[in-house]
Amino acid sequence: MTESAPLAVRVVVAEDEAIIRLDLVEMLAEEGYEVVGETGRGDAVLELVELLVPDLVMLDIQMPGMSGIAAAQLIADRKLAAVVVLTAFSQRELIQQARDAGVMAYLMKPFQQAELVAAIEVAVARFRELRAAADEVVVLEEQLAARKLIDRAKAQLQQSGLSEVDAFREIQRRAMDGRTTMKAVARQIVSSPGSAESSVVT
Repeated sequence: MTESAPLAVRVVVAEDEAIIRLDLVEMLAEEGYEVVGETGRGDAVLELVELLVPDLVMLDIQMPGMSGIAAAQLIADRKLAAVVVLTAFSQRELIQQARDAGVMAYLMKPFQQAELVAAIEVAVARFRELRAAADEVVVLEEQLAARKLIDRAKAQLQQSGLSEVDAFREIQRRAMDGRTTMKAVARQIVSSPGSAESSVVT
């Protein structure tokens, strides 16, 4: 059984100069990237990204409608995709603005194909790491919330005479019997204290 090839990185290109955009799309295709959308306007980027769900967005800094940095900020804030900025300007202030907007890599025009690939790979890898870290935080927050809810339910069951250990086991038992989670049982106990006490098994 042969291993399937890794999925190509999906890219949206936003560059207002048509010739440069065409060259960029060609370079990306040659390197095995899948260009799923392109535009010459900064104010069209966010809609394209939300519609096409790319892995990466390549943005020129100066575009009609909205600057690449402003578009990058919106994309980064929503954690929609990795962002690489393309520009002919090397001012430190612009680079700082791009970094603050959540840009993962910054390419100066004109650039070599090898530089383009390196910037993309770094940007996509960094973005995936950041998204994985954010997902982990969400999971930990959910676990903490569940633990607090179960502790509240245990305390409520203890008021009916159960020990802390027995209260925990009671929540476990109800979860197993109902084929649900302890968090769901705890929520039910906390929201209906009268029924919780009356149904405790001793």
